Amino acid sequence: MLTRVKGLREQLRKSEQRVADLVIARPNQVLSLSISAIAELAEVSEPTVLRFCRAAGCDGYRDFKLHLARSLATGVSYVHSDVGPNDSVPDLVAKVFDSSIAALIQVRNQLDMKALQRAVKILSAARKIEFYGQGNSGIVAQDAQHKFFRLRVHSVAYSDPHIHSMAATMLKRGDAVVAISNTGRTIDLLRSLELAREAGADVISITHSGSPVAKLSTVALYADCEEDPEIYTPMTSRIAHLAIIDSLAVGVALQRGVRLTKELERAKGSLKQKRVLGYDD
Repeated sequence: MLTRVKGLREQLRKSEQRVADLVIARPNQVLSLSISAIAELAEVSEPTVLRFCRAAGCDGYRDFKLHLARSLATGVSYVHSDVGPNDSVPDLVAKVFDSSIAALIQVRNQLDMKALQRAVKILSAARKIEFYGQGNSGIVAQDAQHKFFRLRVHSVAYSDPHIHSMAATMLKRGDAVVAISNTGRTIDLLRSLELAREAGADVISITHSGSPVAKLSTVALYADCEEDPEIYTPMTSRIAHLAIIDSLAVGVALQRGVRLTKELERAKGSLKQKRVLGYDD
């Protein structure tokens, strides 16, 4: 919930931003306060507090406090950015793993299942699927294409902005683009998505909530992870993106039924001759 509030803050009215700042700064105190007390501390009206709660995806103030309490009770601290030059190998390994585990739990809990179901439906019916991502997200796009080409769907991954810009203009209605972007603010990717939508294709994004990429999408799947990409390359967001891709791939496979399962088994069997005999793997 705190990550969601941080992601939404810039999209809120100035009065609602004061409520968001209070929640971010003193989340535990907020749990014990009434709506009138929150309004007084944030120097806003009670209706403003209610608008903020609805903007955060809650039915009201009580529902918001319930979600916030669950988030604080079950959250795992993000610590990989606390890795220091004097950390031992066991310490840094523990911090990196804990960070990844926390990210997966958080993204799983906040993932909109209705949006995920809609994305699976679009991809299951798509004539062609193109995966767009740049930099670190380009690697995730390649992994996604590797998952989906086995599902008997024509798929391709592009990480070069010039190439996916041209490819987007050649899409048609019934095609789909899966855009992967941690920040959701990459200018070249945004332009390609605009071209894809103009061509009639659906756009499914895996990105940060409230981002420009999310706003351009037919369906947006949010992966809001706290990390500092200026210090280390994005790690937790990449793992969360891969998990969402896996969920989409499994969903499409199930939609396509028993026949696809048999074909996947046959494809896997073709790899046996490429392995040294006598080993289980």
